[in-house]
Amino acid sequence: MQLDSRAVSAALLAALFLLSGCGRVRDEVADIFRGETARENYEHALVSAGLEGTALVSAWRGAGARALAEAAPLEAPFAEEGWLPAEGAEAVGVRLAVRRGQRLEIRASLRPDSGALLFIDVFRVEQDGPRRVASADSGAASLDYEPTRDGDYIVRLQPEILAGGRYTLQVITAAALAFPVEGHGTGAIQSVFGDPRDGGVRDHHGVDIFAPRGTPALAAAAGTVNRVQDTSRGGLVVWIRDERRGANLYYAHLDAQTVERGQRVEVGDTVGLIGNTGNARTTPPHLHFGVYSRGPTDPAPWIRPLARTPPALRGDTALLGGWARVAAAEAEVRAGPSDGAPVLERLARSVPLRVLGAAGPWYRVRLADGRGGYVRAARAESALVPLSHQRMTATTAIHHAPGPAGLRVAELAAGTQVEVLGEYQGYTLVRAPLAPLGWLPPAAVDTD
Repeated sequence: MQLDSRAVSAALLAALFLLSGCGRVRDEVADIFRGETARENYEHALVSAGLEGTALVSAWRGAGARALAEAAPLEAPFAEEGWLPAEGAEAVGVRLAVRRGQRLEIRASLRPDSGALLFIDVFRVEQDGPRRVASADSGAASLDYEPTRDGDYIVRLQPEILAGGRYTLQVITAAALAFPVEGHGTGAIQSVFGDPRDGGVRDHHGVDIFAPRGTPALAAAAGTVNRVQDTSRGGLVVWIRDERRGANLYYAHLDAQTVERGQRVEVGDTVGLIGNTGNARTTPPHLHFGVYSRGPTDPAPWIRPLARTPPALRGDTALLGGWARVAAAEAEVRAGPSDGAPVLERLARSVPLRVLGAAGPWYRVRLADGRGGYVRAARAESALVPLSHQRMTATTAIHHAPGPAGLRVAELAAGTQVEVLGEYQGYTLVRAPLAPLGWLPPAAVDTD
């Protein structure tokens, strides 16, 4: 693994003024820890370089934990463009439900391309907290993962320390298997898993896909044919061992079998022709398709095609990393980019919002007090266009955040004219000459 050590050294020298005598993190340190995840290798290298316990490393780890705790619930397909500040510690977490038999496809990038590491990790949500189940290789911009059980999963994206910029994140769920009937889709399924059979004596352990006699039945996965039989119930059947997933795929009621036992097949190869043999002689031709993995499993999630195109981006990406404000009489802050997500707060007009991401018709925002959520892009506008011009009534400190905890960043003399950009809990977000954007306490300005 190649570890960019310059960012860590810069953090110590320019931000922390700590451990100034320690050497730079060496690329070869990570080689000791090969076989672990890219993020674990990176963290081991930080420890080996003597950076454990520094404020910046602690903040970076805290941001990763916060991204898991605050992961926004969403539905795939999902795409977000956003901004990660290089000078701060930020991570992105999104949470979605995924079924066994589906595949997560994750694509991410960071611009500008500085060669910095971008860590992509997948966690399964469990009672005792998130458990990491997959990680992208070091430097990889993509990760595909197939869960072994139904559940909620969190995708976390975080760059290495002091690396940031514009990012893109795309999360798609797809069927793990190809559809097993040529020229047909899920609309041809007329009997599903669990339907009663033989007057309720047994359950249906597959799906029935109806198609004209002679339609090719296709290999839904690459594997090996392990059985070619003629049985009283299934008629002409073919079993394929899906080597990647350790599952057995069952094709029944075929009119003809076109493979032999031990034969290797690839996705899309014809394994037989659809018919109604076995106990299906009184029904129209169809394929009974089953998936057996630790017993019979509902094949529907394994073969059902899902949407792959995320909603079109409607927000203004020029606002990413900057300030917007509520432009409507009220704006709801929701837990995720959906009108069905829980409402976290209702904001009044002119409340400033830091725009961290844009997804479909939503902005991912952080309020001045550090809380985050999603706001409809149509209810926000750029905060860089002033609401008014006001004048300082007395010499007053400007702070990086509203409230007593905000750090002083500058001092404005009495009479200084400022541009008012928004208001939050009595504090005013202003822009002034020769001063950074910041917050003034109540009664510090007078209408010009």
